[in-house]
Amino acid sequence: MAPSVIAPVTERPPFARIALLLQGGGALGAYQAGVFQALSQANIHPDCVSGISIGAINSALIAGNPPERRVAALRAFWERITEPPPGVLPLLTPLLNLMAMGSDALHREVNRTYAMSNLLGGAPGFFVPRATAPYIPIPGKLDSRSFYDVSPLRATLEELVDFDRINSKSVRLCIGAVNVRTGNMRYFDSDEEHITVDHIIASGSLPPGFPATRVGDDYYWDGGLLSNTPLEWVLETRPRKDTLAFQVDLWSAVGDLPEDLIGLDLRQKEIRFSSRTRANTNQFKKMQRLRRAARRVLECFPDKQLLANDADLALLHSESDDTVYNIVHLIYRAKRYETSSKDYQFSRPTMEEHWSAGYRDTARTLCHPEVLQRPSAEDGVATYDLTNEP
Repeated sequence: MAPSVIAPVTERPPFARIALLLQGGGALGAYQAGVFQALSQANIHPDCVSGISIGAINSALIAGNPPERRVAALRAFWERITEPPPGVLPLLTPLLNLMAMGSDALHREVNRTYAMSNLLGGAPGFFVPRATAPYIPIPGKLDSRSFYDVSPLRATLEELVDFDRINSKSVRLCIGAVNVRTGNMRYFDSDEEHITVDHIIASGSLPPGFPATRVGDDYYWDGGLLSNTPLEWVLETRPRKDTLAFQVDLWSAVGDLPEDLIGLDLRQKEIRFSSRTRANTNQFKKMQRLRRAARRVLECFPDKQLLANDADLALLHSESDDTVYNIVHLIYRAKRYETSSKDYQFSRPTMEEHWSAGYRDTARTLCHPEVLQRPSAEDGVATYDLTNEP
């Protein structure tokens, strides 16, 4: 069981970099906010935050606020976008919440009702339906080629995020998006360029719901189209540093065999967006073991002059290192009553449910002191997934 009170650590974990990596997943992103609240209470403060899609928005809310206001900024955002859209639904909300306390089947239908409300009415402070359908686009106006207008999100981010603070580089922020023309992933890094609200919106511009976002001379779509987690960027960025990484995934790669079309739709979505987390981590562990082995061999090389002058040896030396990594997985496990609409179901009760799950999973994980200790394995990499414990 997760502790009711999280004891703060008295010393910073012994790593040069503490990274928080946030996957895309729409309404499931409230889970990440709960994770961050638990880390904050534990006195674990990331100095590098990277995200895709909704993870980019949460990352901006964290990096764009002082430590004492970050949880409040996340709470303000998630409460705003989970207000019921105008219409009949707000009048029915108490009844729907009461119904959701019944069976899983009844809860599933309540969630679908909320999701349909968001499809038709949008989410306050996030997106609203366009007055005209995108089937007849307006020439020269790319914004018209989408079902929703995201100008409310722009206003919300400009209110809740201090972009001057982001660009002061007190916390490194990295946002992933896909270049529409080239199809390549682009990471916007606050250590290398000036970050604006456009970079954040670009990372979540999932077509055809949301329009492509212009950054500079190019247009970008949601980074989740290519890779839904920024783990690779953090592990490969130079210079390499001893890293404690909390990777927060909103889609689980592991699941049950679908029993109907609804379950089939959900399962394929989970597989598509889970980003092969374990496969990527295992590949990185193999590469890191090779890097560490190369470093040990080169340190024993007798001819230092040849080591400096031979191009192949110099390349091998540049790729070798002895850095260490702890990769702590925090993975949201969907409830039985959740369907493939769970990523666009922006209701207040479900948001609170996801937030609490993130908090509990992190509290449970932090009960294991080894996750904050340097790894002793030969490859210098330790991975943890403790969120599935009873």
